[in-house]
Amino acid sequence: MKNHDSHITSYALNLKVLLVLLILTMTSILVIKFHLGAYTVALALILASIKTTIVLTYFMHLKFENLILRLMVGGVFLLFAIIIVITFIDYYFR
Repeated sequence: MKNHDSHITSYALNLKVLLVLLILTMTSILVIKFHLGAYTVALALILASIKTTIVLTYFMHLKFENLILRLMVGGVFLLFAIIIVITFIDYYFR
């Protein structure tokens, strides 16, 4: 097992990421308050995916990991997106 260098991010970057996450959270709350029909759930899921990506990238230091781990996490998100699309298709044809 090789030693990894510690990746220390600045407080300014953490504050910027926090503000972006708070803005996206407020946006997702506003999306739910407005009734956009079938697009409400889709937009809420897209915003949740963006917030998850930001948390994984900055707070879990995924951007400092090697390529294979990033590809594996991306594969999980791809599988999640495929399952959501299949669910929407099933819902549409009922």
